[in-house]
Amino acid sequence: MTDHAGPTGLELLQMFMTAPKDAPNIGNLLGFTYEKLEFGEVSFSIATRPDFANPLGSVHGGICATLLDSVMGCAVHSTLGPGIGYSTLEIKVNYIRTVPTDGRKLIGTGKVVHAGRSTATAEGKVVDEDGRLVAHASTTCLIHTPK
Repeated sequence: MTDHAGPTGLELLQMFMTAPKDAPNIGNLLGFTYEKLEFGEVSFSIATRPDFANPLGSVHGGICATLLDSVMGCAVHSTLGPGIGYSTLEIKVNYIRTVPTDGRKLIGTGKVVHAGRSTATAEGKVVDEDGRLVAHASTTCLIHTPK
């Protein structure tokens, strides 16, 4: 394997935590707050808001899916070496309960299950501010190693 220069995945994520909030990214768009960032485990939170509503008036499932994709993907990213990237190959989400758009906090946590050379898997969950499970998921990520 080629030795790559630059920060590891974990170091890169740590830099994003302290970066100015003016750079466009999904975390800024949805209002993510970093809760935990460790090797193989990442947690972000968001506060629900009216513009997250589906036609029925509760939080759209895509909000939880995006939160889950982000924390599981970043958990995988935190295990990667310098210059190595990833992309989501598949994601499976199970929704447990509806969530109002009234500003309540949702916390998403992703944990790596397997980190290999070509693929990695992770599991994630979203809980509300009372610790009740809202959704859980699994993902497979494709690892991109430069040649």
